[in-house]
Amino acid sequence: MKVDSEAPAPEPAHELIPKACADVDAEVPFGLYLHVPFCATRCGYCDFNTYTAGELGSSSSPESWQDAVAVELEAAARLLRPSRRVSTIFVGGGTPSLLGADGLTRLLDTVRANFDLADDAEVTTEANPESTSPEFFARLREAGYTRISLGMQSAAQHVLRILDRVHTPGRAVAAAREARAAGFDHVNLDLIYGTPGEADADLHGSVDAVLSAGVDHVSAYALIVEDGTALARRIRRGEMPAPDDDVLADRYQILDDRLSANGFGWYEVSNWALDEAGACRHNLAYWQSHDWWGIGPGAHSHVNGVRWWNVKHPARYAKTLGDGALPAASAEELGAEDRHVEEVMLTTRLRSGLPRRILDDAERANAEKLCADGLFESTETAYVLSDSGRLLADGVIRRVLWG
Repeated sequence: MKVDSEAPAPEPAHELIPKACADVDAEVPFGLYLHVPFCATRCGYCDFNTYTAGELGSSSSPESWQDAVAVELEAAARLLRPSRRVSTIFVGGGTPSLLGADGLTRLLDTVRANFDLADDAEVTTEANPESTSPEFFARLREAGYTRISLGMQSAAQHVLRILDRVHTPGRAVAAAREARAAGFDHVNLDLIYGTPGEADADLHGSVDAVLSAGVDHVSAYALIVEDGTALARRIRRGEMPAPDDDVLADRYQILDDRLSANGFGWYEVSNWALDEAGACRHNLAYWQSHDWWGIGPGAHSHVNGVRWWNVKHPARYAKTLGDGALPAASAEELGAEDRHVEEVMLTTRLRSGLPRRILDDAERANAEKLCADGLFESTETAYVLSDSGRLLADGVIRRVLWG
């Protein structure tokens, strides 16, 4: 590739971020993502930025992480002008429930000390079913959390074993019921489908369990084998087969058919809710390209067309903040073409569809061909993925953009 020696060098993160924050549109919804990088054990399929106590040793702890998070929150509030009211908060990981109710309450108190929350703010935390209890949920509800997302993955013991999940099959359903009893109107269960050794009957059993839990939201993701994970190594050694694309498509159809028959509607390719109120507003903010600040090691942010991502290791994250600098590892400013491509990629995945107004003539012609092929359904304002289109969403997006 030819490099233009006259092109200006990209601005470094420490210049791009304040520039993006100095003149934000206060009408654009703003959210906070807080990354908890701690896990009790490492799941074999996971490549997230997480660490067990043995991997961290004495270099980092939940206490030092909380202290560093407080510094980054203060820096974010200071930089954002005009100051932003927080519409959504999502505490993810990792395993946020390892902080306990006290730690999660302290985290939310720290947010409130630096930002004003909207009256109807959505405040979510992820949780591992094994590190929860009725008392845990009651404390979180009292603290101001409004939504719980539980990692279930499967109701089949042998599937959980392959995924290296440590919870027992029935615990996720029990935890969901406990959260509901504590006053949480919005509870999500996560499923993973397509694990080697999973049968159709296993997935049906998982859906049965989800439906019995009384939740109003389900997320379901095809198993992706990420390089560097224990699962990838086992597949490479021939100990088990890789997920099969045709099987994954069949399993998705099972999920969608079962959930739809029980009142759930898809609002994003991998997410279903009982009604509009049950949809996760924080995740919708990602797909609608709103602004958010990612707090914590490895967290990603997007403000005013600028993206950045933090250094990954908790100890380096804390040291960088302690030295008076933002913990961003790098940043990029999205140009008009990048923003357009991203908007097509994200909105296509939504039930509301790909807006006609954002497409040029060639892209509209491509979308009409996809309608003829049965992969899009056309409305007055948008192109919406058909049932078969959802199975081929990535390919549909490529065809819209590049024919």
